[in-house]
Amino acid sequence: MANGIGTAGGVRAPSSSLRRKLHRSRYLYALFAAPFAFYVLFEYAPMYGVLIAFKEIKVFRGLGAMLAAPGVGFKYFEQYLSDPYFWNLVRNTVLIQVLGLAVGFPAPIILSLLLNEVRAVAFKRVIQSITYLPYFISQVVICGMIVNFVATDGVVNDFLAFLGLPRTSFLVRPEWFRPIYIASDVWEHVGWGSIIYLAALTNVDPQLYEAASLDGAGRLRQLRHVTWPGILPTVVILFILALGRIMEVDYQKIILLYTGATYETADVISTFVYRRGLLQSDFSYATAVGLFTSVICIVFVVSANRISRSLGETSLW
Repeated sequence: MANGIGTAGGVRAPSSSLRRKLHRSRYLYALFAAPFAFYVLFEYAPMYGVLIAFKEIKVFRGLGAMLAAPGVGFKYFEQYLSDPYFWNLVRNTVLIQVLGLAVGFPAPIILSLLLNEVRAVAFKRVIQSITYLPYFISQVVICGMIVNFVATDGVVNDFLAFLGLPRTSFLVRPEWFRPIYIASDVWEHVGWGSIIYLAALTNVDPQLYEAASLDGAGRLRQLRHVTWPGILPTVVILFILALGRIMEVDYQKIILLYTGATYETADVISTFVYRRGLLQSDFSYATAVGLFTSVICIVFVVSANRISRSLGETSLW
């Protein structure tokens, strides 16, 4: 008898039952172990480093000196908010993300809806393969392709010359940086993003289409009254998650594409953190900027989730 519960009379010990469940699902737990370890080591454990934002540290003096460094309160946050360059960084970041969200978020939805209407399986697979491919290409290669496409002697300028328009050096003109970045981002992610919506479309009951067809609904009305409501919860959840990245732009792609001539519209918070933290070794200031950005993103996610929950039944929590 253990903890007042014995095995006599058909009552099993809880520990024995737990061991059987763990043994039966051992392969699932083994699959779960790798992503769990990844998030613990690279997402949660580094969160201790946010303390750097409140300390006057000298990284190269060692870990002990970092832990014993004097606290400075919100000194670096105040410096960042009073920096004359602050509003330019926020403006560039928000504009790129909002415009990217306006163009890039509907793109995979539209692609998935179009692919869902395709009945030729071979043609559908070819289109999926072509649209998925850019996602698996290295970011460096993608940016190299973009540079070649929009170069003065690139394919884009060749097309403009064919139409009788003048050639343009796109990547040295500030007003062209955002359109190039957003268009290339859509091209890179539209196929991969459509996978989730295609999976959601498979859960729509085919009998609903049959009933709608018997009621005289055409393809457009079926799309509006059957397909769209079926994927709407997925759309809402992904939109809420996208709002959580409203202040985060892929700094690697920005760095690979921008030049001194395009700093005016291309420099964003993440590239500023990269320069200030890694190039200038001002880790406390860079950590404060990153923490400030993360807090803003959390506010957006919580607010969007609350609004979604008040308007409907779909929410993250």
